Amino acid sequence: MFAIVEISGEQFKIDDSMTTLRVPYMAGAAEGQEVSLDNVLFSDGKSGAKPLATVRGHIRGEKVIVFHKKRRKRYRKTNGHTQRYTELAISW
Repeated sequence: MFAIVEISGEQFKIDDSMTTLRVPYMAGAAEGQEVSLDNVLFSDGKSGAKPLATVRGHIRGEKVIVFHKKRRKRYRKTNGHTQRYTELAISW
């Protein structure tokens, strides 16, 4: 059993073997809060059940290093970015 749902403008395929899902940061969601996955784009049609999600917490991804350099000009600049995610517990 699987479903394709839209969360925060992105599409995710949720399988019945999945227990957690990492989605873009949801600012209004508190830990332990139920999140409705109403926007089901496609379902396998066997059961018609929609998945339920509970917020496990907010996490941060790996740091991405951005390095700029202009050769022969003595110009070097390093920036970094860490993306924030919300982790959801999936149940059917």
